[in-house]
Amino acid sequence: MTAPWVAALLTQGTKLKSKAFFSAQISYTFRSPRGMSWAERLQPCPVLSSLQAPAMDMCLSSAQQPGRQGEEPSSPGGWLGAEKKGVLQKDSTGGPVEDSNKIEQSLHSLQKFVPTDYASYTQEHYRFAGKEIVIQESIESYGAVVWPGAMALCQYLEEHAEELNFQDAKILEIGAGPGLVSTVASILGAQVTATDLPDVLGNLQYNLLKNTLQCTAHLPEVKELVWGEDLEKNFPKSAFYYDYVLASDVVYHHYFLDKLLTTMVYLSQPGTVLLWANKFRFSTDYEFLDKFKQVFDTTLLAEYPESSVKLFKGILKWD
Repeated sequence: MTAPWVAALLTQGTKLKSKAFFSAQISYTFRSPRGMSWAERLQPCPVLSSLQAPAMDMCLSSAQQPGRQGEEPSSPGGWLGAEKKGVLQKDSTGGPVEDSNKIEQSLHSLQKFVPTDYASYTQEHYRFAGKEIVIQESIESYGAVVWPGAMALCQYLEEHAEELNFQDAKILEIGAGPGLVSTVASILGAQVTATDLPDVLGNLQYNLLKNTLQCTAHLPEVKELVWGEDLEKNFPKSAFYYDYVLASDVVYHHYFLDKLLTTMVYLSQPGTVLLWANKFRFSTDYEFLDKFKQVFDTTLLAEYPESSVKLFKGILKWD
């Protein structure tokens, strides 16, 4: 039997396909992944398959169907191989967006991760920055679903593109999940590094390639980032500087909040702007916000009452 708090979360979820997300309610269906009940799936646990949501509002449109009719193949790897071949052919005939070395280097970086073999994926359509974006999602992983905070952040990036000036800016996204935010940042001209846990990176890579290959000035990079672990080794300050750090719905009922804050602080150097959007669900979310304000000069940039999402700008305090 589903616990009451789980049932409440399941009925709360809203999914947006456009800006109408913040005013429209959509009905959803739920499928248990490989025999596991949603009550079991949503129970907090010491080790998570993804840092994306053990107790978040699960949502999937009732109109979604596995795959798209006659468009994407069922195997992400099959699409990737065909796409790479197409890139090299176009480059050999003299029509690349970037020179062949940069394309091959970026492809090499992005292709080292393989999408997790979930029982089903769905193709979700979004539109930001004047481009239709197709994101492959799966309800079998919290890191393979676009959450409300990501939608709010994408809307803000789109509406404030001139002010933010992402053109050639170096950006890292924490907990990138299926990659919608990183995709939008790339479309806006940024040099993006999208990070998450190892099991999330394959689908993240697939979505980024699908939506940015030969469509953006810079192909985004995908890197593993476990919050609070091996930061100096994998992201040495001497070699890595980011103009912006982006994060959405990374705060919820999990055991890694202190490590998350440590990671945010580490990645912020003088001049770095941290943009964090989050749906506030639990008292612990506000407790994290209090700790965040202790180390970051914090500004509330936007608030969406319909979805309980708040968007903050943080500048690390330098004493």
